[in-house]
Amino acid sequence: MQIARLLLLLGAFFGLCVPAHALEGPAAAGPIGGTDIRSAMLPPPGVYVGTFALAAEAYNFLDGHGDTVPALKTMHLFKEVGAPFLFYVPKGKVLGGSIGIGALIPGGNTCGHLFIGENNECKWTVGDPYVEIDWSRSWASPRPSKYPGAYPILQGLTVLAGFGTLFPAGNFDSTSLTTQALSLGQNTWDFAPTAGFTYTTAPILAEGTEISFRMYWNNYLENPETQFQTGDLLDFEFALSEHIGRFQFGVAGFYAYQPEDDKIRGVPIPPDGNRAAVFEIGPVLAYDMPERAMTMKIKSATSVYSINTVEAWGVVFTLFKKF
Repeated sequence: MQIARLLLLLGAFFGLCVPAHALEGPAAAGPIGGTDIRSAMLPPPGVYVGTFALAAEAYNFLDGHGDTVPALKTMHLFKEVGAPFLFYVPKGKVLGGSIGIGALIPGGNTCGHLFIGENNECKWTVGDPYVEIDWSRSWASPRPSKYPGAYPILQGLTVLAGFGTLFPAGNFDSTSLTTQALSLGQNTWDFAPTAGFTYTTAPILAEGTEISFRMYWNNYLENPETQFQTGDLLDFEFALSEHIGRFQFGVAGFYAYQPEDDKIRGVPIPPDGNRAAVFEIGPVLAYDMPERAMTMKIKSATSVYSINTVEAWGVVFTLFKKF
């Protein structure tokens, strides 16, 4: 069985840097753009501990027509974020599937500015804790890899349903829009039901082609300090990858958009409710170390379409182990 199934927890990780809503802050609260390969699979029962390191850059704030906002044409933000995380899969089954519970607390440094004429500032802050509970059931069958020492490959379908919560307990400075953007905390509750699937084929190109998909429905409460409420955000995440022994590589991305208006004190923000949309894509590579019960992964993403948000790129490295 593959311990590397823990990668679904990255649903929280990349949301720390990916821009997905308008001017209250250039980073959305909650799990945005984080899942990719193996996203519907849970690991075998046990306790898993890991950490991740992330670097991301945001620039060029765009309006609802995809044009640069003049006052923000020189904006630039750079984030260096890390977080320890814990994931637990108890023994036993529920409706034929496994249960997993994960939690993380991010922290790191953000530097930059928003408006023309501003000097760059830097802030070390702690972000909002994120907790997710998932149920996963698989109809896939394990088959051995042709490469010695590699994990078996689960050929077939696995489905997942879950629920994530972002707790507004991190550092959030509402003094100005710039200090808000430099804060990792968002001071906003986010409740995010999620569902998805992973399907791995029989060997075609190499040892099996995998298709993974996850959807998050982010529901935000009003920020009590700013009276800003982000409209609901739908996030569709995907990965297409290939298994070769201990390696798995491919492309991953996401599309997120707001079907609801952003509001201040209950009033939609003109002219278009600041409804944001973003599409990002990039490569992903994972390497399993079965003899150490460890997996590491690196991926990057670059925005190719953005409205009412910034353009951005990011790289995240993850390492975790079963104890």
